[in-house]
Amino acid sequence: MKLLPLLAALTVSALLTPLHAEHNGKLQVLLLGDSTTEARIPKQHQPKGPHFEDIIRILMAGEKDMPPCNVINSGVSGEFIRRLLDSKRYERDVQKLPGLDYIFIRYGINDQNKRENFTENFTKDYQELLALLKKDHPKAQIIIMTIIPYGNLEKNQQVNALNEKVAKDAGLPLFDIFPRYLAELKKGENMLNYRRISLDKIPPQYLDIVKPFTFENPPRVEVLDNQLDAILGHIPAWYADRHPNAAGYNVIADETAKYLTKMIREKKGAAAPATAKAP
Repeated sequence: MKLLPLLAALTVSALLTPLHAEHNGKLQVLLLGDSTTEARIPKQHQPKGPHFEDIIRILMAGEKDMPPCNVINSGVSGEFIRRLLDSKRYERDVQKLPGLDYIFIRYGINDQNKRENFTENFTKDYQELLALLKKDHPKAQIIIMTIIPYGNLEKNQQVNALNEKVAKDAGLPLFDIFPRYLAELKKGENMLNYRRISLDKIPPQYLDIVKPFTFENPPRVEVLDNQLDAILGHIPAWYADRHPNAAGYNVIADETAKYLTKMIREKKGAAAPATAKAP
């Protein structure tokens, strides 16, 4: 029998077989979360992109051994897990997505502020969401994420301790984005957030300067970076909004691409059969 050629063929076949069910020839990656996932404001200011989810896809494509990916952003401003479930958005936007391979979940900021009995109910709500995802997307790898630094760091750590507990109890990987984002903030505490402030808080002498950055409904000023800080940085609440700007989302995208690349490579390594030694 020509056993060695047969084994070689099987080995090549195993290495070329997708580790997950690809849809339309691409790995399907879902980002599920709140406004810190949605990236709505940077998209409005830079409609041509590349956007948060595009950056992840582009970084993945730059790794020669990575399969092509489609990254779906399903973040919604103001959302927390209970609202995702009770509003039926899960059924509309998540339940029937075809061929999901990886699902990154990042909740907790709004849950802590809006969910009654947060400490008790957050884990229960998460367990309910995970049960739905496992039922509707049984082949997907679910990844629990920590939240980014946002406001009070002590409160952030309370949220992330619960995220860690959820991941441990469910036997799921925890992707801790918090340390990388915090490290980047040490390069400049306001470099990763945009400036958004009500127009009525801008002194009259500066109105002509902020005119290109003024929006309606409600009247407000939005600046993605530090270009007006030297002039307006003394205004109370100028730096109050801590949502990521494009630079902040690039930090999250870069760390997400690194995490996913490492996970895919590890799965490939685990799937590859050991090479038999010749007698």
